[in-house]
Amino acid sequence: MAEEKKQTTTSGAGTGSGAGGATAESAVRVKLKAGVGGSNSFLDLRIRETISGWMWIVLGIIPILLLLGVWSLMTAGSTPEARHISPTILPSPLEVVKSFPALWFDRALMRNLFVSFARVLGGFGIAVALMFPLGLFMGSFTKIKAAFTPLALFGAYLPIPTLVPLTLSLFGTGESQKLIFLALAFSVYLLPLIVAAVDRVDDTYLKTAYTLGAGRRSAVTKVLLPMAWPQIYRALRLGFGVGWSYILLAEMVDIGKGLGGLIIVSQRRGPREHIYLILVVIVLVAFLTDKAWSAGEKRLFPYREAKG
Repeated sequence: MAEEKKQTTTSGAGTGSGAGGATAESAVRVKLKAGVGGSNSFLDLRIRETISGWMWIVLGIIPILLLLGVWSLMTAGSTPEARHISPTILPSPLEVVKSFPALWFDRALMRNLFVSFARVLGGFGIAVALMFPLGLFMGSFTKIKAAFTPLALFGAYLPIPTLVPLTLSLFGTGESQKLIFLALAFSVYLLPLIVAAVDRVDDTYLKTAYTLGAGRRSAVTKVLLPMAWPQIYRALRLGFGVGWSYILLAEMVDIGKGLGGLIIVSQRRGPREHIYLILVVIVLVAFLTDKAWSAGEKRLFPYREAKG
């Protein structure tokens, strides 16, 4: 009887433990479901929740409106003395908008934009022509990777602005200096990303190719390169966007055509409103080109979109 009672007690304890475990698991599932499902309240924060499209838009607009509000408040006043910040330093948002026709017609905004875009495209093309095969070989062959890794590390830790005086001393202030500077800046950014893209390809694909009789060239061109293409494309997309942060460094050296030259002239002679307008134009162009890259990515690799 005592033994039977003990077994009954043990069985009951196990049942209770199982019920407790099931209850805890159910609670976790409820929390995860609540997080994934999202909420309709702005203040109800949940980890990795899914929110609706309209909430994305509203949440994105709020900081912009706050920034514009602070900007307007700091530049409000009919006279420079009445403002918190002088108009020679920061014009009001309305003053910036009103100066757009002068920037468009009198200072040929579109022509200078095309000049800057052509420089970014030219420097990017030179960098890709050099870094794409080098990155592919470094990711494929260990000896080549060991040979060029020190230079890649040196470039990764090298401040990009220090390349300006170097390229000036070697190529002067002409168009070639701007292209070479941009090409170097792009190269420093692109090479590690291309090497990493090839490195990410699993060795299983190589072993399978070797088993089927593939040679060294086929392993690189028909296994490593196709498998790494999506990541390489993503690296090129990111690199092209970074180029717009370097174009001003290239064009501010020699005041001529280009958006950087317009900024320098606006800084020295005015109007200061054009500086902020040009910065907005650069951001818009970079955003639109990134959208073009994104559309190309969806067309070339639709399975990645479906997977995401």
